[in-house]
Amino acid sequence: MKLVYPAIFTPLESMEGYCVTFPDLPGCVTQGKSLADAFTMAADAACGWVLDELEDGNKAPSASEQSSIKLENSNEFVNLVILDMDTYSEKYGQKAIRKNCTIPAWLNTISERANVNFSAVLQEALIQKLNLS
Repeated sequence: MKLVYPAIFTPLESMEGYCVTFPDLPGCVTQGKSLADAFTMAADAACGWVLDELEDGNKAPSASEQSSIKLENSNEFVNLVILDMDTYSEKYGQKAIRKNCTIPAWLNTISERANVNFSAVLQEALIQKLNLS
């Protein structure tokens, strides 16, 4: 899933670089030492913010129109930041999802006697089946 959010880039007066905030992602603030670094950090911070929401069962917030963003200073500017949520969640996603499945009783009995970790086996099988290893 790709998402696009407007971000406000503010040049830092006390040092080189930019502070980046997202009007649609409350509390999502980052900075970079250069404009290129600020864009990289912005995408990373916003992806983390949105991933936390998604892992908590919430929807990603709707993005404001870039033209509707009000700036406080004349040296600020608004730019769109693209979030690649699939790539980010593969790398950083932490939340486990509970899945129920059905197996034959005899297989369950033998597996429990062998102290099989059912979750680990399912994860290994899915990774192999999807060629993710």
